[in-house]
Amino acid sequence: MTDTRRPRPSVPRSVRVPRSVRAASAVRVASAALALTGLLAVSACSGESKPARQAGPAVTAEPAALSPSATPGGSPSGGVVPLTTAVTTQLDDAIKQVMGQVAIPGVIVDYATPDGSYQRAFGVADKDAGTPMTPDLYMRIGSVTKTFTTTAVLRLVDQGKLGLDDPVSKYVPNVPGGDGITLRQLGDMRSGLFNYTLDSDFQQAFFNDPSRPFTPDQLLAYAFKHPANFQPDARFEYSNTNLIVLGLVVEKVGGQPLQDFLNQQVFTPAGLTKTSLPTDAAFPDPHAHGYTNQTLTGAVEDATTWNPSWGWAAGAAISTIADFRTWSKVLATGEPLLKPAIQAERLKTKATGPTPDLGYGFGVFTTHGWIGHNGSLPGYESVVLYLPQAQASLSIMLNTDILHDGSEPSTFVARAITQIVSPNNVYTLPTPPASGSASASASASASPTASPTASPSVSPTASPTASPTASPTAGATATLHIS
Repeated sequence: MTDTRRPRPSVPRSVRVPRSVRAASAVRVASAALALTGLLAVSACSGESKPARQAGPAVTAEPAALSPSATPGGSPSGGVVPLTTAVTTQLDDAIKQVMGQVAIPGVIVDYATPDGSYQRAFGVADKDAGTPMTPDLYMRIGSVTKTFTTTAVLRLVDQGKLGLDDPVSKYVPNVPGGDGITLRQLGDMRSGLFNYTLDSDFQQAFFNDPSRPFTPDQLLAYAFKHPANFQPDARFEYSNTNLIVLGLVVEKVGGQPLQDFLNQQVFTPAGLTKTSLPTDAAFPDPHAHGYTNQTLTGAVEDATTWNPSWGWAAGAAISTIADFRTWSKVLATGEPLLKPAIQAERLKTKATGPTPDLGYGFGVFTTHGWIGHNGSLPGYESVVLYLPQAQASLSIMLNTDILHDGSEPSTFVARAITQIVSPNNVYTLPTPPASGSASASASASASPTASPTASPSVSPTASPTASPTASPTAGATATLHIS
């Protein structure tokens, strides 16, 4: 949920949460702003996860010719359509069509139910070399990172070491109004704290040198020089600042660096063997190159080696599609990490706006029956979802965060897939309002558009609808977008 050119929720766009309800944020020039993709986006780990159980054969057929008019056949089971040969062909065609329409270089998709699975990699991982995308690639995931950080907090709640309704001032000093802001309000995106990725000084520092490292204290300093946007719990507003604070809470109460706590208390027990929270720009091999136009000139650049420390607990993680399949069920059910009562606290969602179709809980969103998060940061986007009644998981990773008609590219892919496999539960995120100036990003961050996954201004992005995008102009201010 984590931009100025086009607002998205998050931390830099991986951090977008949801670029819709996407955490951490990604950079956008001119009027680019990090959106909440994660919520809708989504922030990259280097561990390989224990493969989720696959009932039934995995689909391995080669992509068929594009046939956008095809419609799924068969009777839905648990709300999903059986993975027949005809349906897999429709999926191949739909994904290829979206890639062409939205200009996505490469995408990895994994969809699984108890009766079978579908896994594909389309396009290229490196546009210059023409290297094909493959399912084993490591990817930066933006605001999906937020789901790991909030799970770490819930682990500590489960262990009796803190309470969700504790004031943040009990653990982290100097948070403005910290005596009246609870840990729950931070994770629910209802604290009112200013989103640091929307700060002009931060954006200037980042865009001038995308390889520079940032510390959590530096990130919070950008946020805390601004007054709160509203009183705690007054409304929903995707902010990567919330997750930076929660990351510090985990370090204080857990007694170790966040990356170590996540490895020991979240990744390993959940079976995520290829997921990690890097402390620098290191990127495990093999990985895909990521392409963004969140640059000072607005030109598309390779953001593969940009330092994701600006997203940290909101959007810096790295992972793989196999780990995403495993994580989708863990995130939605809590098993085996959390007791049912604690998981129930996570899933106490509230509407993010006037429509009840999109809800946000403690670092997780719900949209038309699907539970999960999205993520976005410069060069990369991701979506991880689980449909409980069908025990179905959907994971998507792609190597661009360049918006199309004002919406996240990952949203187009997820929507096209769910229209086929779960016609009664179609993934939909709200399209953030058009932004023609840097100032417009502030209001944009209030709605999920991008990954509740991290992006400087994470916001879940949504159903594809046309919305003009401002072009970078000389002297324009760039804004990181993380969702």
